[in-house]
Amino acid sequence: MELSDLQTFAVVARTGGITRAAEELNTVQSNVTQRVKALEAEIGTPLFERHSRGMTLTGAGKRLLPYAQKMAALSREAVLAAQDDGEPKGPLAIGSMETTAAVRLPPVLADFHRRFPAVRLSLRTAPTADLVAAVLDGSLDGAFVAGPIAHAELIATSAFREELVLVSARRWASLAELRAGTPEPGPTALVFRTGCTYRQRLEQVFVEFGWPSAARFELGTLDGMIGCVAADMGVTLLPRIVVERSAMNGSVSIHALGASHARAETLFIQRCAGHQTSALSGFAACLTKDDDVIAA
Repeated sequence: MELSDLQTFAVVARTGGITRAAEELNTVQSNVTQRVKALEAEIGTPLFERHSRGMTLTGAGKRLLPYAQKMAALSREAVLAAQDDGEPKGPLAIGSMETTAAVRLPPVLADFHRRFPAVRLSLRTAPTADLVAAVLDGSLDGAFVAGPIAHAELIATSAFREELVLVSARRWASLAELRAGTPEPGPTALVFRTGCTYRQRLEQVFVEFGWPSAARFELGTLDGMIGCVAADMGVTLLPRIVVERSAMNGSVSIHALGASHARAETLFIQRCAGHQTSALSGFAACLTKDDDVIAA
């Protein structure tokens, strides 16, 4: 069984299709297809179901995937461990929620680049669920995610503390006015895609406010989210610091929430097992705990 075939299989499983996998692997589609077929022939059973929307794992594929992910991660760690002489250098893949990347990370990344210029740092933004999966499968060395996170294979360190606020169009001066002036089933919830912890928190707020059936509208960027709120398309839930530092801050209203909904902690996660490279150790050293006080 070729390791490269297993690595290709894992990427296809994560991206859901040959085209997207080929783009990520920087190769042609025919090469990806050939490797998947070779692996299926060796195992003796189909690993994917092909359909018009892409590819989904069969039962056999689902059983094979965690082993393929672990082998790919172990292979990558072995190479990095052999190359690691104690001086931070080489590749380092970090993931982050978009809100954290937009506001919290620029000074951290700048400090890291000044201190360790030989490290080739890459940053990927995604929802918390996707970031956790990427750290577990080894495609990311570490990631900033919304807590709490409890997983036997992960180490989680507190990085930042946030106050989450409800954000509406400027015409709603208070939360009471918003609740009283919005007819059933409630305002549209502007959210990032499934897997975003802030989306889950907003849905909990909507249930408490009596809006469980409100429409959801997914957006892919932070600027797009705040822009749609300013245009009175709906409301969203974001860290206060993100909204206050936005160029559109004057076009929206910020509404404080109770502590059960407002308190949020951003964690930096990495795998427990395996070799921690000097580059990752250097990055962790650049993190300082945020002392902002979360509103009660």
